[in-house]
Amino acid sequence: MTRIRLVLAGAAFLFAVLSAAPSASSQGQTLPSAPQPQNPKSAPPPVQGPLDQSPPPGKSAPQQGGTRARIVARTDLVIVPVTVKNNPGQLIGDLTKDEFRVFADGVEQQIILFDSNPFPLSAVVLIANDLSDKAAAQVQKSLVSIAAGFGPNDEVALVTYDENQNTVSDFSTNNDTLFTQLKRLEIGSHSSVIVDDPTTAGPIINGQQQPNGTGPPAHGSGRYAINTDLNDAVFVAADMLKSRGRERRKIIFLISDGSNSKHNTHTVDETIHSLLADDVTVYSISVSHSLPIGKALVQKGAEELQKFAYDTGGDTFVASKQLDLERLYSDVTEEARNQYTLTFSPQDIHKDKDYHTIEVRVRRPGLNVTAREGYYQSAISVGH
Repeated sequence: MTRIRLVLAGAAFLFAVLSAAPSASSQGQTLPSAPQPQNPKSAPPPVQGPLDQSPPPGKSAPQQGGTRARIVARTDLVIVPVTVKNNPGQLIGDLTKDEFRVFADGVEQQIILFDSNPFPLSAVVLIANDLSDKAAAQVQKSLVSIAAGFGPNDEVALVTYDENQNTVSDFSTNNDTLFTQLKRLEIGSHSSVIVDDPTTAGPIINGQQQPNGTGPPAHGSGRYAINTDLNDAVFVAADMLKSRGRERRKIIFLISDGSNSKHNTHTVDETIHSLLADDVTVYSISVSHSLPIGKALVQKGAEELQKFAYDTGGDTFVASKQLDLERLYSDVTEEARNQYTLTFSPQDIHKDKDYHTIEVRVRRPGLNVTAREGYYQSAISVGH
């Protein structure tokens, strides 16, 4: 009984001492203030990445349903994949960071990050589904060889197009699945022979067709109508690649004869804007030099195949035979995978415009450099 009384008395004494002790706030004490940020002009540009949203020491996490401050990370970094070849067309892979120079709007930029390691690919294999019969036959025989150019770390989607786009298979790293899909794919075709329309043809004298007095045949008479929407197909492929990570090289593997209808929803400029905004590079394989359509339209389509590739830092290849196509398929993936990657934060650019030009040079003589032609400021200055 005596021990119990002693314990109770001790507890009462301790409680009285603690109650009388002054708190830290009553004595005017404050917690150490957080260090002030440095001058933002001297601070390095922020790099987008995973955000650690765990509470700082001594702070508890906000309760469910409470107000949470929005954390915004900004990135103003421009990523430039670069291909370097010698005059015979062989890839050059031993250049160092100091051998590169990058210019934006004509002003030299500091290369912040440099990488010469091969990148895994995120690729959309985009195939025209309305080729001439001769071109379609050669492409059909070569299709399964496309799978051989991709490795286990690559992810590939397969899309065909004419006036609409058809996703044959979505992104997958399973090369066997890609091989099977390519083996089962049947390329649509049309006749490459132009047949005169007997209702408009004039009389034939001594083997020579004569004028019939009704004027030239109506537009499209005896010709195959163009139903392939090239712009829209490339735009859709770029949109598919938008969500793929920056740690992957994003490419469109385009197999086409270059024909392009007048009924596209998207213009060439809108399509290129989408490609550049999403860091997508186009590699075009042209499978036909001529088409049974008007010359102006053929030239327009061919120019667009080249423009999509040129403006995004890709390449254009020409082949119409099975063996040449099979060789090119592996060349395309090798070139796309083994690019240098230069990254810079734009300085002293023209702030009154959205589009800015890019030029990449190398100090080593006798080399050919291919890189994207520009970037859009609105595409890189976005909050996340």
